[in-house]
Amino acid sequence: MAASDLHINDRIVISGWELTEQFILTGGPGGQNVNKLATGVQLFFSVATSPALSERIRRNLIRIGGRRVSKEGVLMIEAKSHRSQERNREDARERLKEMVLEAALPPPPARRKTRPTRGSIERRLKEKSGRSEVKKMRGKPGRED
Repeated sequence: MAASDLHINDRIVISGWELTEQFILTGGPGGQNVNKLATGVQLFFSVATSPALSERIRRNLIRIGGRRVSKEGVLMIEAKSHRSQERNREDARERLKEMVLEAALPPPPARRKTRPTRGSIERRLKEKSGRSEVKKMRGKPGRED
């Protein structure tokens, strides 16, 4: 279990009891330590049942998580790029924080429909007729009587 709370921003705080950590053996840097110590971290966070998240943030986080979210709504973040267990724990928590912040962003404003200007319509039609003339010139020459 992760002991400390994860502060996302001034409104969102994920309690320590909501985060579960599991330590795994990893390859990569570390010399002989790699074979002896479990330095990699798998951080589990139940997105579907978290009281810290609103429904909109929950939906966005599941979409952002993609394949890292199980059918039960549990997000799994794996960190194994550092040599020490503590650095990997910090890395996993930071990545979770970034994902929640991205999910909490407000939706983009709705697109307003616009009409093309008269000038752009005329330029498009002129371009089309010019292209048509070029293609007509590619044909076989006609017989003149």
